[in-house]
Amino acid sequence: MAKDATKANSGAGDPARSLALLWRDQTQRPSRHGRRDLSVDRIVLAAIEVADTDGVAALSMRRVADKLGVGTMSLYTYVPGKAELIDLMLDTVYGETAKPDPGELGWRERLEQVARENWALFQRHPWMLHVGVSRPPLGPNVMAKYDYELRAVAGIGLTEVEMDSVLNLVVGHAETTACRAHEAAETERDTGMTDQQWWQARGPLLSSLIDASRFPLASAVGQAVGAAHGTAYDAAHNFEFGLRRILDGVEVLVASRAAQG
Repeated sequence: MAKDATKANSGAGDPARSLALLWRDQTQRPSRHGRRDLSVDRIVLAAIEVADTDGVAALSMRRVADKLGVGTMSLYTYVPGKAELIDLMLDTVYGETAKPDPGELGWRERLEQVARENWALFQRHPWMLHVGVSRPPLGPNVMAKYDYELRAVAGIGLTEVEMDSVLNLVVGHAETTACRAHEAAETERDTGMTDQQWWQARGPLLSSLIDASRFPLASAVGQAVGAAHGTAYDAAHNFEFGLRRILDGVEVLVASRAAQG
């Protein structure tokens, strides 16, 4: 299978350099060869702005340097390359998720809050959806986010592996539906036509061509979905519906553990 040229991966840089930058001392001074108007943080924030605007495929050290108004080579005093920069970008935006005191909230409400924070994060930074994170950047914000989110399911009878699996299920659902929402937005931008306009143009034509008796379920369900959402797929609806069903499933698991205890 051909490699997707628009896809990047975290954890692809030099491990020693990436980890040193991720866990850097914030008070550390740049080297005597560095520019006084540059810093790792400024470079990372500029890179995030480039990716937010044009996508991760457009990201390069030169694009970041141009945005900062400096020469490309000056960036390498602070960040060794694009791979390490992507790790820093991810760790930075992971730090944006809110971590409110759960107070008296139950585990369902806590997991729902986790799902919504991740959904919102992917909406703010859709370039994240084009970065493979099977080898995540092991930075302070990643670790803080993971630790906080695990607390949503702590002490409810699950094993440690089950806690991780539940969290992956919830965050994965947010990512998948956010990806579909981003695809719809990109398609609308590229075609100049909304999903509702697309459906209105094709729905009646399809109905006139297809024998509903041959595909009774597809015809009935497709018409119902089109009437309900004005499109063949509504990402926000599916996020809400899927989240409820995931939480219902986790509730069955929690109840079974309680019955065993």
